[in-house]
Amino acid sequence: MRFSHALRLLTGLLLCQMAFVSAEEATAPKAGEIGPGYGEMPYRLGAGDVLSIQFYGRPELTRPLVTVAPDGTVSYLSATGVEVRGKTIDEARGVIEATLTSFYRNPKIIVTPIQLLSKNYTIMGMVKNSGVFPLVQPITLIEALARSGGTVSGLFDRRYVDLADLERSFILRDGKRLPVNFRKLMLEGDMTQNVALAPGDYIQVASALSNDYFVLGSVRKPGREGFTEGASVIAAIAKRLGFQDEAYRERVLVVRGSMSDPEVIVVNADAILKGSQKDFALQPKDIVYVSNRPWKKAEEIMDSAVNVFLQSAVATWTGANAPILFYNALLPYSPYNQTPPK
Repeated sequence: MRFSHALRLLTGLLLCQMAFVSAEEATAPKAGEIGPGYGEMPYRLGAGDVLSIQFYGRPELTRPLVTVAPDGTVSYLSATGVEVRGKTIDEARGVIEATLTSFYRNPKIIVTPIQLLSKNYTIMGMVKNSGVFPLVQPITLIEALARSGGTVSGLFDRRYVDLADLERSFILRDGKRLPVNFRKLMLEGDMTQNVALAPGDYIQVASALSNDYFVLGSVRKPGREGFTEGASVIAAIAKRLGFQDEAYRERVLVVRGSMSDPEVIVVNADAILKGSQKDFALQPKDIVYVSNRPWKKAEEIMDSAVNVFLQSAVATWTGANAPILFYNALLPYSPYNQTPPK
C-alpha cells in the first residue's frame, strides 16, 4: 500500500501519454485560460543566481562563484556592475564580453550556471517533501507533485488512505487562484488540468484530516476554528469576537465544498440575531465570509471570499512551516536535501 500514491502519479502520466492525439494542443493546458506558465522559455537570470566565469585561455582569471547581486548585476575582473537580470546565459556572456573589450583585446569568456535560485515555486501541505524548489526548466503540476514525493497517506481504520484533500487543493499565481481541478488531474487523469508552472507559483495540497472552518472578512478577529458539534454562523462569528462596525450583516456568505466548484449559501445574520430566522449550521471546512459593504449576488463577492481564504491558508501554512521553506530556499534541489536538518 506504501506505493499507492506513486502508482497514482504513474497512472496519471500513462493516461497522459495514452490521451495524446496527433495535435499536441489537444491535451496542452489552455494558456488563454490559465495564463502563461514557464513553457519552453530559456532561463533568465535573477538576483541570487550563481555563475562560474572563465576567461578563455587564461585559467588564472577564472572566478568559480559569481553571484548575481540584489540589483541584478555581476562583477567580473574590470567589468563591474554589469546588468544581467532578465538575460539568458548567452546574453549575459555577451554583455560581460562587451564590457571587457575596454580592458582586454578580443575577450572570450565562458559562463556556466552553478546554482539557479532566483526562479522557484513553493509546494506545501500534504506532500512528502514540501518547500521551495528551483524552477530551472519547464515543469508541470503533476511533475512537481512527483518531485515532492507524491501525496501523503496514513493508516485509518486499519487501511491506508490518502490524507490529501484534492477538492480543496489549489495553485496561486500572482495572488490569484488558477482554475485547476486537482481531483480531475489526480483521479481521472484529466491532463487539461496539468498546467505548466511559472516562477513564484504557490501550490497547496490541502489536508483531509482538518475539520477546521474559517471566519473571514469584516469580523474583529478573522481566522480559523476547530469544528465542534453545534457550530453555526452566529456562534462562529462570536468566537471571532463578533462583527466589525462596518460589517454587512444581512448577507453573510458561506462557501462550502470544492475550490473549483464551490457551493455558496447566503445567510441573513441580522435576521438570526433578531430571532426571526434560525441560525445556520456549519460543516467542517466551511468558509464564513462577512463583507464590509452591501451586495446582492453571491458572484459579486465570491472571488473576494475565496481570495481572502487562500491568503489566510497560505499564511497559516507558511508560518507553520517556515523552517522547511527557509532550508529548501537556501539549498538547490537534490535527492539529498529533501528533509530539513533535525
